Amino acid sequence: MEKFLDVVIAGLLLGGLYALIAMGMSLQYGVARVLNLAHGEFIMLGALSTWTLYTVFDISPLIAVAICGPITFVLGFLIHRTMFRKLLSSSTNQGIFESTSMLASFGLMYVISNLAFMAWGPEIRGYSYLMDTVSIGGALFGARRLVTLGFALAIGVAFYIFLSRTKIGKAIRAAAQDPATAGLMGVNINMVLAICFGLGAAMAGIAGVLVSMCYPVNAAMGIEYLTVAIIVVVLGGLGSIPGSFIGGFLLGIIGSIVSFIEPGLTVVAYYAIFVILLLVRPKGLLGK
Repeated sequence: MEKFLDVVIAGLLLGGLYALIAMGMSLQYGVARVLNLAHGEFIMLGALSTWTLYTVFDISPLIAVAICGPITFVLGFLIHRTMFRKLLSSSTNQGIFESTSMLASFGLMYVISNLAFMAWGPEIRGYSYLMDTVSIGGALFGARRLVTLGFALAIGVAFYIFLSRTKIGKAIRAAAQDPATAGLMGVNINMVLAICFGLGAAMAGIAGVLVSMCYPVNAAMGIEYLTVAIIVVVLGGLGSIPGSFIGGFLLGIIGSIVSFIEPGLTVVAYYAIFVILLLVRPKGLLGK
């Protein structure tokens, strides 16, 4: 029973991070139609910024959530209002925009990555925070991981309520379903698209804060989490926020089970799931 709880709860802890990472990317693609290959770099920025805030300025990582989230939102908002809006206006159709925006985000990934290497260097960094342990059914878990799971769940649920209950959330859903009609009904499409991209960046930045609480971080970590985000988004369904939330937890549990059996096969299992989904159910669990 202890081993069972250890595997399941560890999978939920990992899944909470995966869900948060994927929800932001799913929003950016589902509404703004940008497959953002720089998504992992926003996670990296959130993680290394939290390390700096805690080790240099003694600011708690939990407070860093309220700092890194808004900053990455503004950064993502400005990037869309400048680069991606220009690409959208110059593209003759949606397919061309999706292709050019993906290539632009690929270049953006290397720009942010190299700036991070200049600022923080290549060293692996980490810090000690909430190192107490909590016993659940005889299995021991770090308090920081349980706090991370709580934050991931709370943010994910709050984000879903925001999209489903608020006026801005309704405008976002309308823009995702039919941007032309939404524009005719008074929705400022360009503003909504920029807000969506900013919210996706903010989710990535917050995820980076939580990742830094549990794992060592460095300037090269972005590509690893980008891979996870893409797999979870495909698993849940492209553009489906609930699908990304559910898919994140499913992948976390699967990863925990495979890691328990053979740690070296965890990444192999992730890619196997990715390929099987593309062949059997490319629309994902909740995709349309």
